[in-house]
Amino acid sequence: MNETRIVNKQGLTEKEFLATYDAGKYDRPSVTVDMLIFTVTDKEKKNYRKLPEKVLKLLLIKRGEHPYLGEWALPGGFVNIDESLDQAALRELKEETNIEDIYMEQLYTWGDVSRDPRTRVISASYMSLVDSSALDVKTGDDAADAKWFTVSCKLYQEEKTVTQNGYIFQQIFKLSLSNDEEDLTATIKTIKTVEGKVAKTERMIVEGSGIAFDHAQIIEYGIERLRSKIEYTDIAFNLMPDLFTLTELQQVYEVILDTELLKANFRRKTANFVIETNQYTKDAGHRPSKLFRFNPNWSNFV
Repeated sequence: MNETRIVNKQGLTEKEFLATYDAGKYDRPSVTVDMLIFTVTDKEKKNYRKLPEKVLKLLLIKRGEHPYLGEWALPGGFVNIDESLDQAALRELKEETNIEDIYMEQLYTWGDVSRDPRTRVISASYMSLVDSSALDVKTGDDAADAKWFTVSCKLYQEEKTVTQNGYIFQQIFKLSLSNDEEDLTATIKTIKTVEGKVAKTERMIVEGSGIAFDHAQIIEYGIERLRSKIEYTDIAFNLMPDLFTLTELQQVYEVILDTELLKANFRRKTANFVIETNQYTKDAGHRPSKLFRFNPNWSNFV
């Protein structure tokens, strides 16, 4: 029985086509990965009788080579020809910060033509939430330093303009990252244009200080996505230890959402996510509080 011979317009089978294919026919951009590693930690306590406040932190590395030598950037690097994006993200994170075996999810792909002064670079960004107390962060590879920065992203201004077929919605965010030694800032503008059923969003860095490449807008977008996902997924529990109080959990939600939550509403909303234990806190100066753990079998359908 004769097999059907499928050929293209030049009369070549797929095997013949691939054997003569010129991979240099098109310019090939470089591909990188950038990782947003978030954690939530306690502020320094000034009164031992009060529960410590929480702060959202982001891990940054100090660049040890041009371009942007001495500035702070997200951990990341170039993808090797023989590895997947996920493999590259995990490898670079291990090489630059000594972090491994953590969950990461792909966030967005960044491809502005001039985003990297070296060459045409497309970057896939990843996001992870971790309990930093369980990590041993060490600098390696081409990073000069690696530090946690307290991060804040606040809406500064917004304006909506109605057009003939839709609207244009502009927002300006003030991003700040700080630790005991440095303060980094950036202003990011987002423009959402809606024409009928078609919507597109653009981001741009209006001004910035100390943050390399276009990483300020990657951070702003990551925080936006984090605030959205925390409302309908269990992502926040990646920040929690095995045992925690409901007050500690509420503090984590509040610091990410940058707003105060009503205690009763919060506990109803998160009831499916947690399992009550028979254990209590033993902190000096505080009344014992019931400890809970994450419920891996949670469901929105109860």
